[in-house]
Amino acid sequence: MNIILLGPPGAGKGTQAQRLVESRGMVQLSTGDMLRETRKADTPLGRQVAEVMDSGALVSDEIVSAMIDEKLAGLPAETGVIFDGYPRTAAQAHSLDDILAGRGRKLDSVIELDVNEDALVERITGRYTCASCGKGYHDTFEQPKVENTCDKCGGHEFKRRPDDNEDTVRTRMAEYRAKTAPILPIYEARGIVSRVDGMAPMDDVTGAIEKILG
Repeated sequence: MNIILLGPPGAGKGTQAQRLVESRGMVQLSTGDMLRETRKADTPLGRQVAEVMDSGALVSDEIVSAMIDEKLAGLPAETGVIFDGYPRTAAQAHSLDDILAGRGRKLDSVIELDVNEDALVERITGRYTCASCGKGYHDTFEQPKVENTCDKCGGHEFKRRPDDNEDTVRTRMAEYRAKTAPILPIYEARGIVSRVDGMAPMDDVTGAIEKILG
């Protein structure tokens, strides 16, 4: 089974993708991770990606599609794939069709984690982690049992990501809407788009996704 998981940053895509990896043995193909991995590789494609990224330019659709194709080539045909961060444009959506067809695969489902923007702002701006062990906390939803003391390691230092602020989150949301707007109609026309309440508890979101995938 090959699926696209859509949703803005903070919607929980990473968590849900990891659960599918664990429960179904699927492979998550995240373009961000793949770019970093490919850049390190001493291959023609790796050197090309490094050159583009070092110049500050955007990596082209052709390069991203080549990375996806290269990854799929190394996977058994029966291994399901979760596409995370790709496709982002109509051109990439059509490229993905060609890549999958060339590998004897097809796209089975597009699942969008639907979120409320104001609630997502609260979710993201309130999160912080233990500086020692990385355990996550939240101003509203999950505070340490003992004030200023990590439940997991007993550390007393905590940190927040500098981009976890309201302006950045709302900018990300606007970018996400702009990027997904061109590709959703393509898949809606095929009847393979499903939406899940991304603001629901994590286990409920997982259950809804599992129900869609059958």
